[in-house]
Amino acid sequence: MPKAMREPTFWILTALAGGTQHGYGVIQQVSHLTDGQVTLLAGTLYAALDRLAAEGLVEIDREEIVDGRTRRYYRLSSGGRTALADETERLQRNAKTARQQLYGPGTAPAREGLSPA
Repeated sequence: MPKAMREPTFWILTALAGGTQHGYGVIQQVSHLTDGQVTLLAGTLYAALDRLAAEGLVEIDREEIVDGRTRRYYRLSSGGRTALADETERLQRNAKTARQQLYGPGTAPAREGLSPA
């Protein structure tokens, strides 16, 4: 069974699943996808992108010069897509187990945050 992904890795891969992005675009997309609950700092993001590229989970799509600086665009690799799909399934299994522990098998809460009567 694959090892659990760290949350920033999960959100970086999720942001790139929507299409090719440059680093700042990834930061903005993660913030949007999480309703501001996850904030990636530039240093953390670029170190993670370098690691994910070395692991074959993301690829450099292209580079361009903007205002005299190199802007690198990243895309999810096929291995990254597989890893994200595996992690999504793992999280769904974990959430199902937690729901069963909270509410019992085959039951759902009447309202969010409340256990059934």
